[in-house]
Amino acid sequence: MITQHFKGSGHKIFSSFERQFAALMKLIIPLLFIFLSLTQAKAQYPKLLIQLKDKGNNTFSLSNALQFLSPRAIQRRTRLNIPIDSADLPVTPRYIDSIRLAGNVTVLSTSKWLNQVLIQSTDQTAISKIQSLPFVRLVQSIGLRTINNAIVERFKEDVIPLEPSVQTNHQRTAADYYDYGNSYNQVHIHEGEFLHNKGYRGENMQIAVLDAGFLQYKTITAFDSIRINAQVLGERDFVAFDNSVNEDDSHGMYCLSILSANWRGRMVGTAPKSKYWLVRTENAGTEYPVEEHNWVAGAEFADSTGCDMISSSLGYYDFDDPSFNHTYNDFYKNTTMVSRGASTAAKKGMIVMNSAGNEGGNNWKYIIYPADADSVCTVGAVNSSGVIAGFSSYGYPGKVKPNIVSVGQGTVIAGLNNQPSSGNGTSFSNPNVAGLIACLWQAFPNVSNMKILDAVYRSSDKYNAPDNRYGFGIPNFRTAYQLLRKDQNTLLYGNQTLFATPDPFTSQIDVTYIAQTNGSAKLELLNSTGQIIASQKFTVEKEEVYKYTFNNLSAALPGTYTVKYTDSSTARSVTVQKNSLAIDWLVALPNPFQNSLSVSLRAPETGQADLRLMDAKGSIIETISLQVNEGETKNISFTKVRQLARGAYFVQYISKGVKRTIKLVKM
Repeated sequence: MITQHFKGSGHKIFSSFERQFAALMKLIIPLLFIFLSLTQAKAQYPKLLIQLKDKGNNTFSLSNALQFLSPRAIQRRTRLNIPIDSADLPVTPRYIDSIRLAGNVTVLSTSKWLNQVLIQSTDQTAISKIQSLPFVRLVQSIGLRTINNAIVERFKEDVIPLEPSVQTNHQRTAADYYDYGNSYNQVHIHEGEFLHNKGYRGENMQIAVLDAGFLQYKTITAFDSIRINAQVLGERDFVAFDNSVNEDDSHGMYCLSILSANWRGRMVGTAPKSKYWLVRTENAGTEYPVEEHNWVAGAEFADSTGCDMISSSLGYYDFDDPSFNHTYNDFYKNTTMVSRGASTAAKKGMIVMNSAGNEGGNNWKYIIYPADADSVCTVGAVNSSGVIAGFSSYGYPGKVKPNIVSVGQGTVIAGLNNQPSSGNGTSFSNPNVAGLIACLWQAFPNVSNMKILDAVYRSSDKYNAPDNRYGFGIPNFRTAYQLLRKDQNTLLYGNQTLFATPDPFTSQIDVTYIAQTNGSAKLELLNSTGQIIASQKFTVEKEEVYKYTFNNLSAALPGTYTVKYTDSSTARSVTVQKNSLAIDWLVALPNPFQNSLSVSLRAPETGQADLRLMDAKGSIIETISLQVNEGETKNISFTKVRQLARGAYFVQYISKGVKRTIKLVKM
């Protein structure tokens, strides 16, 4: 668990008394180990991992994934083109049965991704029998204590109650959907209110919060909204296996409040409309590798239920038994259990968010596991002014880590006193930015997890010069949104940003334009002599698609007309024709079109001709060959229109002597 205890492996900040206690424990615990070794020679830790060789004789089948994955999990894989593979298969049930029946053995949990089984046993005969099973690769002791359901007050958060918020600067929230109260600064540092104001508040997103417990979340006011609106999908406990987390450690409750609170004028989280799974994987009273296994089991559960994201404020590098400790040599090799699990979770299409750690002022200094995983978004801590927190872990050389930073010093959280409070730690910076990433992904649900994170990184203030404290820096979610909108617009419309249809026109021109800046923009219609015959001003947002119609053009003379778009940095124009009816021989309607498209043709000559439907790049989608007679009228429909994506298209008439192209848009 990320806690700043005597071994410095975590996120919590301590009083001087607790530091003195920690120093004392450094002396006591080695003596305790010596005593245990003398009185219980070759004592076996009661929790063991059974690592398996394969998934042979499995009763589950990849062809029937609904046996082990929810419809939502399968939909995520389908949407993101992720195959269902052998890693998705549960551990072979026959293997589990054989382990359970070996003797006095309790099977606690499994990891299908790592193909291993967690058991509890001190029955040496049973353990020896398990070791001899032909499908067992390794038996490894990884846990000291038996399950303890009591709340352990070994570590305490540095949580400071805040006075009730008194909003004095009403302008800062007057245009915002939420009255953020005390949490305004930690949202605004990322311009997160931009997403909330556009209607992206986490709806349709599911987030698994992996932590040590969610103490009193069922009674604290900050969570009234998610309780009333049934946004808590359930609880899972991979430590005590009672699937109840309300009575456990408070650390996860603090993190959840940063994500989900909807407490008007007091504090509002960054994803207040998301749905949540509350998953306990951490035993706050001990630090053993069993918790890494628990983390992976929790991540697998999140995947199987169809969660979109994991928010984890946990991490590991040293343990109560130093023989288990990780070293710097483990960085970036994907060898630790928790980093392997986190990497697999990302491969399954989830966004995995993890705190960097609070080791910046400690001997270890660097990020902790699984924050080292390449596909994990690792979050360091700054204050609300954007200054790095001294405790925030450094990135280890070799990769950009942490990836980004968010407010983790003086972060507003829900306190156990039912008041907004303040806390320190990268434990808190992680959920603050994770919620905004959930809102961003809500806006672009068909974009992959890695492309969402890439946009977040590109939006950050140090993207062009990352370092080992800030990583890419502080993300800006207005910028990230606009980067993804630009990618989307390019896919749909190519490099064009201004469209005018129909061409030729008779009484109106429909204009579609993609704004190139934030602020004011203007559309103008000019005749063939350059005279402005109509204009309109707009307030626009960069990369948003807008529509406007110039009407009442029946009396306009035949000729070439120009539609011009202008903003503070851009000027674009396109031309359209108004022809007399005598030469208006090729018309495609409707334009813009959706599921049908008809072409009216008055043949300009006699002979063989082709009518083509092409995309914005000029690739031919469909060709209709015609035998025509001059002056003959034909009406032709294309058959492949319904399957086309939104974007720009062309209808082209081509014959031996005539070629003409009409621009269209599918909306």
